[in-house]
Amino acid sequence: MASAAPALIRVRGLRHTYQHGTPQAVPALHGIDLDVFPGECVAIVGGNGSGKSTLARHLNALLIPTDGDVVVDGLNTRDADAVWEVRGRVGMIFEQPDDQIVAAVVEEDVAFGCENLGVPSAEIRARVDAALRTVDLEAVRRRPPHLLSGGQKQRVAIAGVLAMRPRCLVLDEATSMLDPHGQREVMETALALCRDEGLTLVLITHAMEEAALADRIVVLAEGRVVLEGTPADVFAREDALRALRLEPPEVTQLGRRLADAGCSLPPALLTVEALVDAVAALRGGGAAVRRRPSGAGRRAGRTRPRAAGPMLRCDGVSYVYQRGTPLEAAALVDVSVEIRPGEIVGLIGASGSGKSTLAQHLNGLLRPTRGRVYLDDVDIQAKEVDRRRVHQEIGLLFQYPEHQLFEETVSQDVAFGPRNLGIDEAAIRERVDRALVQVGLDPVVFGPRSPFTLSNGEKRRAALAGLLAMEPRVLILDEPTAGLDPQGRREILDHVVRLRDARGLTIVLISHSMDAVARLCERLIVMDRGRVVADGPIREVFSDPDRLVALGLGLPQVAQCARLLRGRGLPVRRDVLTVGEARGAILDALALERAGG
Repeated sequence: MASAAPALIRVRGLRHTYQHGTPQAVPALHGIDLDVFPGECVAIVGGNGSGKSTLARHLNALLIPTDGDVVVDGLNTRDADAVWEVRGRVGMIFEQPDDQIVAAVVEEDVAFGCENLGVPSAEIRARVDAALRTVDLEAVRRRPPHLLSGGQKQRVAIAGVLAMRPRCLVLDEATSMLDPHGQREVMETALALCRDEGLTLVLITHAMEEAALADRIVVLAEGRVVLEGTPADVFAREDALRALRLEPPEVTQLGRRLADAGCSLPPALLTVEALVDAVAALRGGGAAVRRRPSGAGRRAGRTRPRAAGPMLRCDGVSYVYQRGTPLEAAALVDVSVEIRPGEIVGLIGASGSGKSTLAQHLNGLLRPTRGRVYLDDVDIQAKEVDRRRVHQEIGLLFQYPEHQLFEETVSQDVAFGPRNLGIDEAAIRERVDRALVQVGLDPVVFGPRSPFTLSNGEKRRAALAGLLAMEPRVLILDEPTAGLDPQGRREILDHVVRLRDARGLTIVLISHSMDAVARLCERLIVMDRGRVVADGPIREVFSDPDRLVALGLGLPQVAQCARLLRGRGLPVRRDVLTVGEARGAILDALALERAGG
């Protein structure tokens, strides 16, 4: 909770312009004023390009203001002599833990920051021991970091910062690339440090369910603070948030829609547990619940007639990394799956389950150790097959978009693939503009920009545009919504559906976001330790939530609500996936109980 002490971080009139003083200047922050108090947990949210990460980098002097001041514990970040002291007080955890892990052994990595600060060796050992205990990683202290899960890697990064004894920890989208189990690990660790150790916590996040756990939310738009208050106050302003490309957590939306239907519920319910408790308290009460017609709120099915045969097929595919070495590891084990034309298939599983490895087999980037991959019944690894044609027809959007961006401008980057296909320049320009519009980037505004000046979400859109410009038949999207604001996630998913419907594209979606999977997919393939453990219609797979949780996966917030309400004895359907479906199912269940059914 915020204390009565003076602000630990004080920001006044902060302005920042990238490439200041050049024709390529890009203003990012416009007069930010902000106080962060000791022991407080503050969430900073906003749409893509709103300035969140730029602000975060000012808090520990990774960036210096173009104008204005950032003062940390009495130290001005403009003072070059104070920079290292500032960074010792404010630790940063970035989106990709691999960017911060530099050593070959966990405990050596945790010690790295202390060594740079000149901490004595005996003190370093004590700090490393304490940091590893805090994040519960003592058992893996001598393991190579690259053998850890995503959640464990992120906790290694947190331990390395904690060993430096900061007063504030800044998490910049630190959970966005993690599986649900890893997300819970990192958030529980960070919040426990704030609660039990008095550490100040700043969360930069697009995950509204994470922001709901903060003491205070600060909303940015176009480099300015436009909303600020407690989570309950901010999330009560649903219309204002949507205008800013944001939205309340699903559970908050569900509570509001139940209240609109006559349920007597507290305002701005923020967590699954709070909503479940509030709904359970209605049982046997006298609230006037308007029951919906049977089946109301169910998502309209997207299923379409399918061709009899598969377009893309894996037959007994196995793959071993670093085969024949001491680090040999089986990534895929006898995988057989079929993808039919026009299908939207979700590929889910915990970190390390083999999803991305399978994706790279589907478009021929990896050759199976055993087994075959077929496109239109042709082995894509056969000598006579044109590999360039395979990569054109099966586009793969990587998990990290910066791996696919390399040209001087966004337009040139999107044009790279079509140009390699020998298409004439007029047609290339048409494809580039069309693809950028399809992903929500204005060609006039974004086309001339360097891809490396884009936000993470904008980079993801630009990389997707590069694939669309190739006009593939199959799109494999590896975490396409990570790093996007809520409206951006919805736009990308809606774009995918429209592309499927308009161009007959086949879509394979790899995602840790169960909300995204529930919104988009018709069928799910579930992987665990390199094997396919479930394959079927999405409602069938989600009808066994206990198994998904046991596999380290999560559920959409509304599905979590339904599961817990069933545990309380309320007869809520098992197949709810969206806010509308959950509203209808809960109203039906309450009405059924009151009717004595």
